[in-house]
Amino acid sequence: MVYRFVILSDEVDDFRRDILIDSDATFYDLHEAILDSAGYKKDQMTSFFICDEDWMKEKEITLVEMDTNLEEDSYVMDAVRLSDLLDEERQKLLYVFELLTERAFFMELKEIITGKNQPKARCVKSVGNPPAQTTDFEEFESKSQTPVAHLDDDFYDEEDILNLDEYDEEDFGNLSEGNPFEGY
Repeated sequence: MVYRFVILSDEVDDFRRDILIDSDATFYDLHEAILDSAGYKKDQMTSFFICDEDWMKEKEITLVEMDTNLEEDSYVMDAVRLSDLLDEERQKLLYVFELLTERAFFMELKEIITGKNQPKARCVKSVGNPPAQTTDFEEFESKSQTPVAHLDDDFYDEEDILNLDEYDEEDFGNLSEGNPFEGY
């Protein structure tokens, strides 16, 4: 069987990649095909997430073994075949290509083509330029800083201000004695 994935970005409106890949290929093979189709370097940590209909993450498939939670199954890209976890058209996935900021591609298993093989993953449709692979944190920081609005005396409504005189020591304990977070 051959899977056709459609890959979109919420950062670049006209970005789209369609990738054909054999269902017996691994998630690592799909990872490599995505990076190649976007022209990305292969030096970043990435993960796939199989999602529900509302894009809520359900299963993570990591690039390397993480051993973070022994109660949950652990999936590693080069050890898991696509057909092991994907078997229905319209399944949704996230491909997180920058873990620190959780920037991702939105993917959908658009079509399952039976009776065919795809020896090597292939990008069959490429539209638009991909978003930058990594975030320039200096640029990000300068864009995210917004000027503080002028605050005047009317900024806070008097009723919204907490009057600490209304509370006694029973409410907060005696904060002047010792560490209030002791035991937490």
